[in-house]
Amino acid sequence: MGSSLFALFGIKDLIDILLVATLLYYIYRMMKDSGTINLFIGVLAFVITWVVVYKILDMRLIGTLMDKIIDIGLFILVILFQDQIKRFLIELGSHKGWGFIGNVFKHRSATDESKRWIMPVVYACMSMSKSKTGALIVVQQQVPLDDYEHTGDVINADINTRLIENIFFKNSPLHDGAVIVAENKIMSAGCILPVSHDTTLPRYLGLRHRSALGIAQATDAIAIVVSEETGNISYAHKGEIHLKLSSTDLEHALSALVTE
Repeated sequence: MGSSLFALFGIKDLIDILLVATLLYYIYRMMKDSGTINLFIGVLAFVITWVVVYKILDMRLIGTLMDKIIDIGLFILVILFQDQIKRFLIELGSHKGWGFIGNVFKHRSATDESKRWIMPVVYACMSMSKSKTGALIVVQQQVPLDDYEHTGDVINADINTRLIENIFFKNSPLHDGAVIVAENKIMSAGCILPVSHDTTLPRYLGLRHRSALGIAQATDAIAIVVSEETGNISYAHKGEIHLKLSSTDLEHALSALVTE
């Protein structure tokens, strides 16, 4: 009996189980980063119930009804979570396991080049922290931020500490929005970002912090915040926000995140 069951379970079945487990893990991580983990658990519970009712207990009527709900619900989920799905596919395509393919097409190492923006941004945050000038700086990673860039004014300038400070100067018309940094340039300023509705955030955090967490949940970007009330420096990444950092902490964190 045992040997016959083992004969039925082959390498292909093992690969099948591993692929499904990997897919569920990535979906779980994506939902957790975007703050929608409860939705993931709810959908998973619904699917398990559907399998038990329709496939195992063979309850045709309710099983058929749930089958139709799954068909419609799939399209609704795709519409609601198109940003997260896009992020998931980009992360999958840029995974470290595929890094050797990208290296074939690279003409030079990006280690030092990709970090050129760090020190000007850190110096600007230090200065704005001392003067309690509110700021929100978003640094693009793998997921493009084109949709958010178009909500602000195009700058397309080299990263400069003075320029960042001038953008967020209290009388500047662009100081209320976010600055988007990509490819070692300030692409846009005065940009509008999605706002996180995470109820676990401390109530004293304002719109800048919620917007930083919102973009960090929707994409893999790094969002740096300087509080206008306290001058504290924070950053959000992959659905998590890190508060009250020193300039040294910020520099080390950004350097580590760029090399991920």
